Amino acid sequence: MDMNRILRGIAGGMVLLSLLLAVVFSWWWLLLTLFVGANLLQSAFSGTCPMMKVLRMMGFRAVGDEDTART
Repeated sequence: MDMNRILRGIAGGMVLLSLLLAVVFSWWWLLLTLFVGANLLQSAFSGTCPMMKVLRMMGFRAVGDEDTART
């Protein structure tokens, strides 16, 4: 699966989870939504995303990434 699709799925899931937690427990959970949104915004300008680094360490590759195992 494409890493960009995984990244969008994780971001969307985190937003929905934080909304659910805010409704059930406390509105302070909306800070998680703020954090996810701020990361998405900064990644749009900088082209880097902390979650992409985590996904790369887990073995996922974006479309167009070179396979470093080949020589």
